[in-house]
Amino acid sequence: MSPETLDKWRVVPRLLVLLYGLVCWQTFGWFTSLADPSGPQTTFATGIWGAAAAWFGFYVNSGGRK
Repeated sequence: MSPETLDKWRVVPRLLVLLYGLVCWQTFGWFTSLADPSGPQTTFATGIWGAAAAWFGFYVNSGGRK
């Protein structure tokens, strides 16, 4: 694959969003399995999910301008 094709298909941004989606899914599974989550555990899970919005914003804004 040429660099132009990778850029055109936006492979890297899509891969990063996919991987971060997996991180969010694992965090969700971990957090929901806790019997009584503590404050720091809640803060950690909220931080992971809050950063997902930033990752999605970077993905949406990384496309070429026409």
